[in-house]
Amino acid sequence: MQMKISEIQYDGEALKRVYENSQWTVGIKNWKPANDIEQIGNLERHNCTDELFVLLNGSCTLVYAAEEGKDLNMETVEMRPHAVYQIPPTLWHNTIMTKEAKLLLIENSDTSMENSDLRDLTKEEVSFLKNQIK
Repeated sequence: MQMKISEIQYDGEALKRVYENSQWTVGIKNWKPANDIEQIGNLERHNCTDELFVLLNGSCTLVYAAEEGKDLNMETVEMRPHAVYQIPPTLWHNTIMTKEAKLLLIENSDTSMENSDLRDLTKEEVSFLKNQIK
């Protein structure tokens, strides 16, 4: 059996899982309209897995939030290139990206909407983010 190295690239819009095995998956996440500061509309959380992000190109702000009753306590982090950012399970999060941004994403291979949640942002929460990210 001949072994060889695979090279995988993705330059399309949004997220594409480019490698997967029984335990984890690797994705390349590029800008899409929903990750633009002008169109950000929700946060997500994965209930069963950490998620790792690495900024490869461009600019990206990680938005994350803890629930406080019905409200969210939102914070932002400007990602630094080539640093690893770990999102723990159940933490609300999203990415706000520039058009040239490219992220590497690593998570459990069974991560799906069946074990994740989406939460729509209120007008006030979107306003908060727009004021944070300029």
